[in-house]
Amino acid sequence: MDIIETATSRGSAYAELSRLIKKAGLLDRRPGYYIVHAGLLGAACVASLLALVLIGDSWWQMAVAVVFAVLSTQLGFLGHDAGHRQIFTSGRANRTAGTLLANLGVAFSYEWWTDKHNRHHAHPNDEEKDPDVGVAGPLAFTAGQVRRAAPVARFFHRFQAWLFFPVLLLEALNLRVSSVTYLLQKRGSREIRELALITVHLAAYFTLVFLVLSPLKAVVFILVHQGLFGLYLGCAFAPNHKGMPSLSEADAADYLLRQVLTSRNVRGFWATDILLGGLNYQIEHHLFPSMPRPNLRRSQRIVRDFCRDREISYLETSLVASYAQAVRHLDTVGRTPAG
Repeated sequence: MDIIETATSRGSAYAELSRLIKKAGLLDRRPGYYIVHAGLLGAACVASLLALVLIGDSWWQMAVAVVFAVLSTQLGFLGHDAGHRQIFTSGRANRTAGTLLANLGVAFSYEWWTDKHNRHHAHPNDEEKDPDVGVAGPLAFTAGQVRRAAPVARFFHRFQAWLFFPVLLLEALNLRVSSVTYLLQKRGSREIRELALITVHLAAYFTLVFLVLSPLKAVVFILVHQGLFGLYLGCAFAPNHKGMPSLSEADAADYLLRQVLTSRNVRGFWATDILLGGLNYQIEHHLFPSMPRPNLRRSQRIVRDFCRDREISYLETSLVASYAQAVRHLDTVGRTPAG
């Protein structure tokens, strides 16, 4: 199940913007970029594995664990691009690449993620339809979730702004548990193949780490790698929608408004593009999910000017400001009186 652009509820404004984007060639595939990007990322992964083996049983391996966390997240970003059909013209090729990157590369289910992410793209920040604003452990993202919560959960919600970043340290574990639960519930042939790939990844990962390191160092290595992996993933996705408004029924019915008003861009330079995997152009990405990552920066001026001319709110902040807005939103929601 690849992530595809929603074809319904597009008004004339979106059609006009789409024509401008297509005329600029910004939906064309960029094979050269992805060949170089995948090659460099693959070389970095091989180098990090060699470093793990050559350094041996040393506490310096914790630095390698940090590198592993960065590379795992970057593999996830590349899988995200495949899921949106940004890499290849063939849906099958994108699906194969996404499955290998997700299941074998980082031990997440590609099928589970695309199902979840499709629903998010179709209904961003919709409490009833967007799985990304559902209750996540001790966190609640809407006042309604707080009012419906049990007393113990409401107690934690009061402090959720402080818990947000610590909770992200468990995000990699949470995504894997959700992946495996989804695959076990489906139990089709594709799900079995995905489970097999996840098993291969985990078996190879634990075997290598425990062969190279003593048990204590191995456990610390895994905790550092997986904790920072989850934190990095969460910090890359958190600025995009958290704290953005829920829409009126009229605005939600318009594709252009639904995607622009619920998304937030992060201002920055080429380093920000690499750090956030292109997700810093969240508005452009939501409007044109299949647009290749390197074209997002080029499309921003067109989209921003288009929104300005039509007096549509277009929000762009610094990375730090985006986190501050998200945390303030969590604090405000967490203080919602019990219903």
